[in-house]
Amino acid sequence: MSIIKNLPFEWLVGIRYTRAGKRSGRNSFISFISLISMAGIALGVAALIVVLSVMNGFQKDVRDRMLSVLAHIEVFDASGSMPNWEEVAKQAFKNKEVIGAAPYVDAQAMLVRDGVLRGVAIRGVLPSEEPKVSDVAKKVTQGSFGDLKPGEFNIVLGIELAHALSVGVGDKVTMMAAQGQVTPAGVVPRVRQFTVVGIFEAGHFEYDSTLAFIQLEDAEKMFRQDSPSGVRLKVTDMLEAPQIVQQLATTLPPNLYLRDWTQQNSNWFAAVKTEKRMMFIILTLIIAVAAFNLVSTLVMTVTDKQADIAILRTLGASPGSIMKIFMIQGALVGLIGTAIGVGAGVLVALNIDVIVPFIEGLFHVQFLPKSVYVITELPSDLRWPDVGTIGGVAVVLAFLATLYPSWWAARVKPAEALRYE
Repeated sequence: MSIIKNLPFEWLVGIRYTRAGKRSGRNSFISFISLISMAGIALGVAALIVVLSVMNGFQKDVRDRMLSVLAHIEVFDASGSMPNWEEVAKQAFKNKEVIGAAPYVDAQAMLVRDGVLRGVAIRGVLPSEEPKVSDVAKKVTQGSFGDLKPGEFNIVLGIELAHALSVGVGDKVTMMAAQGQVTPAGVVPRVRQFTVVGIFEAGHFEYDSTLAFIQLEDAEKMFRQDSPSGVRLKVTDMLEAPQIVQQLATTLPPNLYLRDWTQQNSNWFAAVKTEKRMMFIILTLIIAVAAFNLVSTLVMTVTDKQADIAILRTLGASPGSIMKIFMIQGALVGLIGTAIGVGAGVLVALNIDVIVPFIEGLFHVQFLPKSVYVITELPSDLRWPDVGTIGGVAVVLAFLATLYPSWWAARVKPAEALRYE
């Protein structure tokens, strides 16, 4: 209390005006509107924090599913062949951020089973080296990724692709490559029968339905390549992959091309970024509406307190001091509302894995049915920079809302205000 008493009089009056008056119902009504404004700011801030956290969680979950079968960086030659991939990998390892490397063959083919055809992306890999750059071996739910042995022409399929072809572990599928054989009858596609030895589930429909793995040497024979297509790299921080690509471009041979994981899915990431930006703008309007309510609250307060303003001016208060009083009142409402909203939003975002199941059990509903969505639990990824930005925007809007009413209060003329008192 002693600290409050030692504050400048502008602060003392401003703090007093934020509390409900006891002399009339009108003062209580003004304070009620002020409370509603505070609640509106808190609601907007909390909603924005929770929504952005959930969107970040979805983005992180989908990104992790993508990177379970993708490498952070791909290095390849325009010719489609890289016989010296070990040397390229050795040069890449000179960058301390690179922690894994593995060769690969990329190709397109058709898989045929009982009259069903599916176009697929074929990736030739070394089962012993692939775990250094991706987690696809851990995603195998049936069979074994290690059964991809040279010369045996085995294949590992995505789970959706296996369902489309109606095959399981041990079944045969026929692969047709575009690189055909020239015969007197024309160009005949290269055809080879493969045995399904594994089925993986990355949790991302695009890769589960269109991707298949075979052994590196088998891929080179099937697609008539003398060497791998390139080398895939893993880095310590996948979010720094674009910067690491720029660093590697200056140290690796100039004839090589580099591509990071964000470039392979640029459309998806651009769509998510745009969606987050638009959601931020839309939900910020909730805070803006609360700020407009704060304007009306302060205008009503200034109208109700004109006699008080006139007395303060008569006692020697400057227009700047009067303006400061109402700016302090509005700023306090904004700060308290923002603090409550940040606290509530952070609490919900950190405990959404408990709150959502409780609501589902209470109302016997399921927000993400397993039959429709791959992700059955609502993810949340709270990022403190987002929290800081949201809180800062709310405080700035609340502060801007105080300017006009405070300026109007400073222009009140004591003689006119006291004429009818």
